Amino acid sequence: MTTEALTLSAAPARRRHRFRHAIRDVAVLTARNLVHVAREPLRLSDVTIQPVLFTLLFVYVFGAGVVLPHGTYADFAIAGLLAMNLTTSAIGTAVGLSMDLGTGVIDRFRTLPIWKPSVLVGRSLTDLLSAAICAAIVIATGLVVGWRPDASVASTLAGVGLFLLFSYAISWGCACLGLVSQDAESAQGLGLIILFPLAIVSNALVPTARMPALLRTIANWNPVSAVTTAARQLFGNPNPSAAIRAWPMQHPVAASLLWSAAMLAVFAPLASALYRRRTTD
Repeated sequence: MTTEALTLSAAPARRRHRFRHAIRDVAVLTARNLVHVAREPLRLSDVTIQPVLFTLLFVYVFGAGVVLPHGTYADFAIAGLLAMNLTTSAIGTAVGLSMDLGTGVIDRFRTLPIWKPSVLVGRSLTDLLSAAICAAIVIATGLVVGWRPDASVASTLAGVGLFLLFSYAISWGCACLGLVSQDAESAQGLGLIILFPLAIVSNALVPTARMPALLRTIANWNPVSAVTTAARQLFGNPNPSAAIRAWPMQHPVAASLLWSAAMLAVFAPLASALYRRRTTD
């Protein structure tokens, strides 16, 4: 067997070794992020305390002024509260990355023989776990205030899965914010400026039918509106947006998947490029 043949036969083994090495690096960095959360539980306040407060506030205070033709406001609002909480809590990705860059932790990682993107992937997986906790707390609080899904267990779980996919995609966009921000405070401020209007100018908390024409069009094509409408459809909850002719409102599940895929396709490579630029001497 020639030297060239030996080299070719060894290539798959090297690829498998690199893949296992990358998986190990991601797992170690994800565990490191979870240890930090365990040492500072208040870091999870945006996915534990905030969802409960928002659910109670909007259902009992805001919901008193919203009249729906069918169903209760709690049944209408829980999908929207899931969308709003998961969208706004994604700011934690930007803040966490910015803090790691500011404290020099990333510089120490660079001295180790690790797969470079593992820092970003580990952060995104940690935030996906946080999103799952947030979704569970919103659902539990919703059940307490009277919300009930009127669909099969599989359909309800599919709705929750759409939210988690959407949250994961947004976390990569927030990673980009963290990488272009100079410190954690500016990352948090920039994230709020972008994500809070995204969550509010939607059908998450109120139907869009009575909004001004321009605002209504923006809301109907808002990705938050798409995933909220898809969840209401899958949960079997009141869904006024089903009567709207805009394509995302007529095909909300497809629109949600497309929005999530588009954000991942754009923000994941962009975050990798920004990370390389930020960590290159």
